[in-house]
Amino acid sequence: MTSLTISHLTKRFEGVTALDDVGFDVAPGERVALLGHNGAGKSTLMKIVLGLIPASSGSVALMGAAPGSRAARSLAAYLPENVAFHPALTGLEQLGFYLRMRGEPARGAMPLLEKVGLGHAARRRIGTYSKGMRQRVGLAQALIGRPRLMVLDEPTSGLDPVSRREFYAILDELAGEGAAILLSSHALTEVEARTDRIVILSQGRLRANDTLANLRRKAALPIRLQVTARPDTADSVAGQLAGARRNGVMVDLMCRHHEKLARLGQIAGLQPLIEDVEVLPPSLEDLYSHYSRSEGQ
Repeated sequence: MTSLTISHLTKRFEGVTALDDVGFDVAPGERVALLGHNGAGKSTLMKIVLGLIPASSGSVALMGAAPGSRAARSLAAYLPENVAFHPALTGLEQLGFYLRMRGEPARGAMPLLEKVGLGHAARRRIGTYSKGMRQRVGLAQALIGRPRLMVLDEPTSGLDPVSRREFYAILDELAGEGAAILLSSHALTEVEARTDRIVILSQGRLRANDTLANLRRKAALPIRLQVTARPDTADSVAGQLAGARRNGVMVDLMCRHHEKLARLGQIAGLQPLIEDVEVLPPSLEDLYSHYSRSEGQ
């Protein structure tokens, strides 16, 4: 059974179609990135999944349970972009409060805070926390009850690079334990390497839903080959490969996916003149721009 199943989901607000026939699944242990511009329908979709607003038509099921039902609430956890906690409470007190609300002992607060790297600040008032630290409290709260579906909206907002890496390590661990993860983010370079599948919404419609490798293959965008020539050979290398000189010894080439092997063969034939070559496929940002402009699939 899939952790999350979305089928023909449509949502209208006073004549405006926020979601139009959207459908995709999230499997146990799968990390899915939900991408889209502001107003693309991401937040609306997440609110429907969480049972906060109803759909106009279509269906959503969390391991067979309807959004907002007791079963669905016990299975899902949510982390918004901007969390809010009582500034006078310590991290330990705040998390203990949420644990008791879920019918669990408050003694579980410290292990959760340690898991998100806040053990050292557990007894400090949340009013003294930075935005990134408050976001970690939100993640600790979302981990209560070992949810089977994590819905995360811009979860690394306010986190420094080290904290972001630690955050994704926690997500990797959760996915390894079978939790499904649906993550919305504008930080494309982050999700490019840390998710299993990409879902792109644009103007309420599903534009793409596949692995990064498959999206690259379907888009057929140019691949960049960056050749590093040996000293004093860059002009010769650029001429023989019909490439463009850049930064002294660098030579740039562009090719289509089906031309890549042939171009690499040409480069290998110039091995005495070349120090290195790097293959740079289209980035997630390139793919996002491509599919967002598409007419739909």
